[in-house]
Amino acid sequence: MNFISDNIAGASPKVMAAIAAANDGPASAYGTDGWTQATERRIAEIFEHEVAVFLVTSGTAANALALASLTRPWGAVITHEESHVADDECGAPEFFSDGAKLIGLPGAGNKLSPADVTQTLARFREGALHQVQPQVLSITQATECGTIYTPYEIRALKAAAAPRSLALHMDGARFANALVTLGCSPAETTWKAGIDVLSFGGTKNGAWAAEAVVFFDPARAAEMKWRRKRAGQTLSKGRLIGAQFEGLLADGHWLDLARYANALAQRLAQAIGRSTQARLAWPCQANEVFLILSPALQARLKAAGVGYIDWSARALPVGEALAEGEVVGRFVMSFATPEADVTRLIALIEAAEG
Repeated sequence: MNFISDNIAGASPKVMAAIAAANDGPASAYGTDGWTQATERRIAEIFEHEVAVFLVTSGTAANALALASLTRPWGAVITHEESHVADDECGAPEFFSDGAKLIGLPGAGNKLSPADVTQTLARFREGALHQVQPQVLSITQATECGTIYTPYEIRALKAAAAPRSLALHMDGARFANALVTLGCSPAETTWKAGIDVLSFGGTKNGAWAAEAVVFFDPARAAEMKWRRKRAGQTLSKGRLIGAQFEGLLADGHWLDLARYANALAQRLAQAIGRSTQARLAWPCQANEVFLILSPALQARLKAAGVGYIDWSARALPVGEALAEGEVVGRFVMSFATPEADVTRLIALIEAAEG
């Protein structure tokens, strides 16, 4: 029973079939192939907007290159202090932007508040030579605590950033999972809410190694082709990334995969309401469940071979605290998680009540 990450899953059969089909015969190189071009058109259709699309192989590349395209070396990116771009990219955003500063803010559930953004911007005088200049606001959808920004919340953050004309970037590694929970269109939770650039994730949701940087204003993308090439992300056989998205996006497959993973997460979250050995750290809104686990339940799960990750408790809601020996455990569902594994996990938790 492995719930460590959705990265442990392979690619969906439909994606693998698309890769195999693209493998036959010759094709133009460096993203000029038919699969890549079809994916670019398909993404424009999905988001109902003219876009500039750049396919890459990893979320780190997508986030780092997107942020580098939006800020200068003397600029700054405001983000949550535990966001993926701040904590899990090994300094890639700073490296590829030639030294732009990341400014991390606190926030329950790893969500930023407009008030905190406004207060932070006030610390940096516009045009002050001795200070970095905030140029980007970056949020994660779904967040690193599995919570979701509504379109209303995104618009509020955009309004807070507007007086300084900050670009708004969304790390959408789990964008599909957030979208099926919100029940709105991709457009409504991105450019219509104020998102300027989206890191559109495929790898965690059924692809093998496929991410897309989506610019909703193509004029902002002028530098991106050069940055992608310098980063080693302009693949000669780029058709194999385009083919992954072709298989993923066809007939709403990407949303079906996310829906399945979310449903398993909800099943686990709902079962926790009956437990005295575990409780939810944050609401389950996507495909991750964060449980505050008693010491006894931790021992039972580990003895049974259940894989999960001990998670940070810094962003717990106000008034929530860990008792002696408790930890926050992260349990992640994917399109490939067997339903039987969730059933067994719930049975283990329920057995601990005895």
